Amino acid sequence: MLVALWSPKGGSGTSVLAAACAVVLARHGGVKLADLDGDQPSIFGLGTDPATGLADWLATGPEAPSDALDRLTVGVAPGIALVPRGAGSGPLVPVAEAEAGAALAVALRDGPVPCVVDAGRATAPAERAVVEVADAAVVVMRGCYLSLRRAVQSPLLGRTTGIAFAEEVGRSLGANELRDVLDRPVLTRIPVRSMTARGVDAGVLATRMPDGLARAASTMLGRLGVVSSRRGRAA
Repeated sequence: MLVALWSPKGGSGTSVLAAACAVVLARHGGVKLADLDGDQPSIFGLGTDPATGLADWLATGPEAPSDALDRLTVGVAPGIALVPRGAGSGPLVPVAEAEAGAALAVALRDGPVPCVVDAGRATAPAERAVVEVADAAVVVMRGCYLSLRRAVQSPLLGRTTGIAFAEEVGRSLGANELRDVLDRPVLTRIPVRSMTARGVDAGVLATRMPDGLARAASTMLGRLGVVSSRRGRAA
């Protein structure tokens, strides 16, 4: 199964939630984490960013061999195979890039373990194609008017399964407002805490993930049917 996370605005916590989902799925037998945004090596405490990765695979076009993805993976924690972003060798024309993105999504979806994609803001044709082809697409949102406005205008909203809401004190928009405006269920609420930021900055999120973040990721994955869950229905 392929789960793609995206956000209409940077700084919403998409990469952190993707990493948390990977840690949770690793406990259920393994996961592939595809990084189209570029922050996962730092989140998992790698000393340097891998030189080659998804950008290089995409740059070869839609005929790139799917088995080449396995050679690009890096083990970052027990049960987690990271496919890093890489540098790429040059942009493709938009149509070819979108086709390559769709081919990438199919290759990731058909793997032996679930795959979580960190699609970032999904502004490039390949990133958008991955979100569109994914079995489930989740938009990560803060209670921010600008972010909500961009989400409403995004063509990806029509392919989005639900919302992961980053819950912050003092925001004027809450989960219910986002649900009503976007007409999508809130799959999980992510507590925004300083300890999470410290874990990300130190590169120890995989080994010291806050309980609140772990529960939020587990709840979302359960409601998407990726893992078993005893929690109630989505908001």
